[in-house]
Amino acid sequence: MTGRLPVYVEVGATKVFAGAIDWPGWCRAARSEAEALEALAAYGSRYARIAGRAKVRFSAPADAEQFEVVQRLKGSSGTDFGVASASPEADGAQLDDGELARQTALLTACWEAFDLAATAARGVQLSVGPRGGGRTLARIVDHVTEAEEAYLGQLGARLPTDARGHGTAGMRRAMLDALAARAHDKPVAVPRNTKRPWSPRYTVRRSAWHALDHAWEIEDRSGGTDGRR
Repeated sequence: MTGRLPVYVEVGATKVFAGAIDWPGWCRAARSEAEALEALAAYGSRYARIAGRAKVRFSAPADAEQFEVVQRLKGSSGTDFGVASASPEADGAQLDDGELARQTALLTACWEAFDLAATAARGVQLSVGPRGGGRTLARIVDHVTEAEEAYLGQLGARLPTDARGHGTAGMRRAMLDALAARAHDKPVAVPRNTKRPWSPRYTVRRSAWHALDHAWEIEDRSGGTDGRR
């Protein structure tokens, strides 16, 4: 990467998210814009491992000075609750085949990071407190699985019958198929009557952030070493 990295900020009443426009999943929150940008930069090295897993070239920034805020979005109660839910204007852009492949590779890498973190934490007592609250590992896994199905619905698709019974693998395959269909302006296999479906880019952004945020939560609460598990 060359030049300053474009980022957006989502500003709530008590919490601010900073997210990288071109790097789904790389998004952090804090009490102020400056702190959120600093947190985003601090997590660059952890996100680099996601990009490496996706086989996408990435260089972590040295500090927040390497970011350029290209859009500020008004947050909501969801923002203050801890959900990165605003969609930058860039999410409305069409996905060509190359960018679709890149985005879905990063999304898949975020899913894999979550799976690896959950597997590594089996039998480990997760710490409690501000970082993770009191949610158990099993409840985190169930929560992420339920969210992925909800995101599929927000994309305007349902889980195909032949994907049921295959756990998250079937769910994620359906998501990738639906993303490809939507990116090519083709009908999804099993449509859902979603009044205002999410764009493909935003669906990737939201799903990648959610999976990776909980992956990092599990790593932190289980005593992982800076996400290297």
